[in-house]
Amino acid sequence: MPVPLEDLLRLMIDEEASDLHVSTGVPPVLRLRGSLTPLNLRPLTPEDTEALCHEIGNEHWTQRLNTEGSADFAISFREQRFRVNLYRERGHCAMAVRLLPSRFLSLDEIGVPASIRPLLDLPRGLILVTGPTGSGKSTTLASMLNIINETSPRHILTIEDPIEYLHTHKRGLIHQREVGSDLPTFADGLRRGLRQDPDVILVGEMRDLETMEAAVTAAETGHLVFSTLHTTGAERTVDRLVGAFPAAQQEQIRIQFASTLRAAISQVLVPRADGKGRVAAFEVLLNTLAVAALIRENKSYSLTTVVQTGAEEGMLSLEQSLVNLHAQGLISYEEVMNKAQDRELAAQLAVHQQKHSSQQSSL
Repeated sequence: MPVPLEDLLRLMIDEEASDLHVSTGVPPVLRLRGSLTPLNLRPLTPEDTEALCHEIGNEHWTQRLNTEGSADFAISFREQRFRVNLYRERGHCAMAVRLLPSRFLSLDEIGVPASIRPLLDLPRGLILVTGPTGSGKSTTLASMLNIINETSPRHILTIEDPIEYLHTHKRGLIHQREVGSDLPTFADGLRRGLRQDPDVILVGEMRDLETMEAAVTAAETGHLVFSTLHTTGAERTVDRLVGAFPAAQQEQIRIQFASTLRAAISQVLVPRADGKGRVAAFEVLLNTLAVAALIRENKSYSLTTVVQTGAEEGMLSLEQSLVNLHAQGLISYEEVMNKAQDRELAAQLAVHQQKHSSQQSSL
């Protein structure tokens, strides 16, 4: 028999592991402080992984696994929340389990730049949080929604796959709908959701053209819309959204996007220098008149420069964010270079930061 699932989940909590991987031919593997660490157990057999997959998923999810090849859902255990992905690989069952934070973090705790907080009070517009898988987008969005829920009497509607963070009604009213159980698709949830009198809408992910179109329309028609894309950087984010549309529609979507976008926030997680977990680095694009003009005129290639020179307007480049973290002693210089999109710029900023620090210490 494999090690009981409860023991594996308990170990994740005790060791503060971010992820658990279960697959045939190797022992269960934890991700500790960003690195994969196999447990000192015997390799799992196909029968072991099948048993563990059936133990964690109910009949609905195991049926979806068998018919579609994968299933996404969330579970609760010992007052903790876990996101689960079951999937088939080489005919065998495997799973990836993500431990979600047990409470809503403040924006300061996450490290979100201060220029983002005022955006949460806006009555309408589109706010995108982007980054690779596992970069903390869901945690940042959950914290943003919690602030809105605590501070303003607005109706918040979320459309998620799966529901990860459980919210309760506070000053606001919040309803969470799950793709696959409460509704068929993100796009359908958006269309029908507009009839439910929402003020704020979270679209868990803009996966397809139909969802992107519905999200932009919702932002245009008086709603504050949050969503994610698997992109890094302002230029790639704009290109990804506009490029998803047929060529004949791209000019129109650029005009719509330029008027509805409020911010594109990219984030990555970086291992801490002390080995105690990871810290988030950010890039922030705010939609100024100049940014809107560049989007309309199909000049997204210039957005990177705008971000790099827009500090006074609240913008932040990923390179500057990384250098700031290094100056605080939170991450190593090697990680600055590993995560930077423009290594030459990062190196220049690091030199400037070092000179500035030396001048300050000599005063």
